[in-house]
Amino acid sequence: MDATTSPSSQITSNLYEEDFYAWTQEQAKLLRSRVWDSLDIENLAEEIESLGKQVRQELRNRLGILLGHLLKWEFQPNKRSKSWFITMRGQRREIRDLLDENPSLKPYLPEALQKAYKAGIDLAVRETSLTDENFPDECPYAIEQVLDATFFPGQPVESGHNWVVDN
Repeated sequence: MDATTSPSSQITSNLYEEDFYAWTQEQAKLLRSRVWDSLDIENLAEEIESLGKQVRQELRNRLGILLGHLLKWEFQPNKRSKSWFITMRGQRREIRDLLDENPSLKPYLPEALQKAYKAGIDLAVRETSLTDENFPDECPYAIEQVLDATFFPGQPVESGHNWVVDN
């Protein structure tokens, strides 16, 4: 322990390693009580940064699932299903909600789209008989298209289906 570390912050730092949940509860209690000198500042800062990274990762994951289904939709039109449609609709809704709750993620969308596209290809390859070579190297869709509830690459949703395109 150095001169800047109080005994109580050292105890909470140990708790961080031994019982993360108990550490979170203790840190919340200390924050609410404004007991600043007992906070585990270094681990708190690390965890707050980690929360931000998790939100970015959730955006990439959802985009990856959506892109995989858009690729399947475009490249296997004879196998389109209600399940694919519902997955795309649900992912678009979740992405919109995530962006509404975290508007500072919007500038990250172009980068997230490019990163998520590789995961989208992996999903499409895993769930179809297609291979990596069947898909473009770069994402063929603009972010505006990907997020547009009415965008379905290739042929549009057939009017004879009972699928509803909504926001």
